[in-house]
Amino acid sequence: MSSTPLAAALAAILFAGAAQAASPTIGLGRVQGPAPQSDTPTELGQRFIVKTRDSGTQARSLLTSTLNSAVARSGMQRALPANAGAPARSAVSAKVLRDMAVPGWHVVQTSRRLSDSERTAFINELRADPSVVSVQVDRLYRRLDEASVRLPAARAAAASTTPNDPAYAQLQWNFHDPVGGVNAEAAWTRSTGEGVVVAVIDTGVVQNNPDLAANVLPGYDMITDHRVSRRDSDGRVPGGYDLGDWVEADYCTALGASGNAPEPSSWHGSHVSGTIAQVTNNSLATAGLAYNAKILPVRVLGSCGGFGSDIADGMLWAAGLPVAGLPTNPNPAEVINMSLGSGAPDNCPQLYQDAIDQVNAAGTIIVVAAGNANANAGTYTMSSCNGVISVGATRVNGGRASYSNYGSRVDIAAPGGGGDVDGNPNGYIFQVLNGGTQGPTSDWQIGGMAGTSMASPHVAAAVAMVQSVATTPFTWTGMRDLLRASARPFPVAIPTTTPIGAGILDVDMLLQMATTPPCQPSDSSCVPPTKTLTNKVELRGLGSQGGDALYSFQAAAGTVVSFMTFGGSGNVAMYVSAGRTPTSSSYDARSTRAGTTQTIRITPSSAGTYYLRLSGSYSGLTLVARQ
Repeated sequence: MSSTPLAAALAAILFAGAAQAASPTIGLGRVQGPAPQSDTPTELGQRFIVKTRDSGTQARSLLTSTLNSAVARSGMQRALPANAGAPARSAVSAKVLRDMAVPGWHVVQTSRRLSDSERTAFINELRADPSVVSVQVDRLYRRLDEASVRLPAARAAAASTTPNDPAYAQLQWNFHDPVGGVNAEAAWTRSTGEGVVVAVIDTGVVQNNPDLAANVLPGYDMITDHRVSRRDSDGRVPGGYDLGDWVEADYCTALGASGNAPEPSSWHGSHVSGTIAQVTNNSLATAGLAYNAKILPVRVLGSCGGFGSDIADGMLWAAGLPVAGLPTNPNPAEVINMSLGSGAPDNCPQLYQDAIDQVNAAGTIIVVAAGNANANAGTYTMSSCNGVISVGATRVNGGRASYSNYGSRVDIAAPGGGGDVDGNPNGYIFQVLNGGTQGPTSDWQIGGMAGTSMASPHVAAAVAMVQSVATTPFTWTGMRDLLRASARPFPVAIPTTTPIGAGILDVDMLLQMATTPPCQPSDSSCVPPTKTLTNKVELRGLGSQGGDALYSFQAAAGTVVSFMTFGGSGNVAMYVSAGRTPTSSSYDARSTRAGTTQTIRITPSSAGTYYLRLSGSYSGLTLVARQ
């Protein structure tokens, strides 16, 4: 990677005063923008995923017979000579490659790649067998950012602030910027994620990262194709270490994908892991959000992406659930981050949904990136799946990043970077990456990336921080509702046609609400955490299971203020007071009709703060103040 004045300046400020001979050198490397998602799915014709009605040895034996019959009925058991319309085709055989961790699911492999018509016929014949529940192509999924962009122009060095990681103040706006950041510094007084394991299902992490290794647990490399893993064999191996995901020109065509341009290794999993738990306050490079949590690397992505079958097994192993042929994970994750997804519109595969349901039942929370297609997140995997928390991406100004997927399926937004539109460093999220273009080297650099891949780990880290201090761990639904309720209103209006959740992640408010007991209606002295309402900015997706939520609004004198709730389900009561906290028995105005639609209108005689309390059990609620 080329050197720039900024790289030299950063190298100087990052390591000034570090006299010990063993200190690593981490310069500033490239920045990367979000990878757009395609309109056409990339499907493979060699690996398939089959669900049978039964599981176990007998079911596998029956499936072998079923495969042979499907090949024969498809007319592929004999070689065909070339003709005017098609090249010569060899005979096809099919085998069960392995049983999956989700009961009843199997990975099947044909002896050669099938044409479109052959693939369709083979799938239809399998689906017609009464012992088969479903059949799908074992698709390649991908990380959600990869495109390189230009290096930044030189900037003057900025003095570091708390924490003492030298690049924190200059580069990590996503943690501390009052408009676009996640309010990390206040949150660190409440929790740093200690004792929580966060699995990162991604490209793995590079071994011996000088600013991350102390927070990395032994994981697993789940990739079962050496062409994807860049290992010498197809078998899975312990560690979870990133060996690189570079591709030569048209390398992916051997895996059934379309032609590709050459690309260097991304070190994507290391970047995502760094946002979650980079070692912090060590006077080196950058900080992490839940910096006392531990990272469990589960490698499922490599060159050209990763197979859905490997990803599903990776989810289960990460949560401590059994996977045939592997030792049980001794460090089950409480949180899983998945900054990956389909390259095109894709309904949630049943295999994924089955795996997610098992992971949720085990008590593990899954956080996913909403996607980079500037489209409806509910039509892309992973957000098309149930049981996951979907995260959209915002810019430094708090607005929606242009690439971010949107829609009602997105639960919350977090910094992902706006890319070139916000310049450098404010358009990117920075963490420490390896400097190798193919396999890892001894060169370490600070790299910037943008995408929903970068937004998701902020929320995964925040979930870890909550679970670290919660008296009783939250379920995924409880955590989703808490994230929505604690989100900071967007500082710029988000069009109703492209919503990206209830607001921007505010980790300090999240922790306040998680650790403050709900106020009881009879306790007039109880003051719940207070969120600030922005004029005409809707808070969406609010939920409560019987507790109270408190909001404040700065009102001007002489103009009517309307406080309104609507949408969702359940029952909510609204109480408003000027300059003091209202209760159910002491208030200036109230609206308590049945349901979720409530309205209070007040004309302030003088400018000041109005407090609004919501009480009840409700979900999917929208709240807005208009003046």
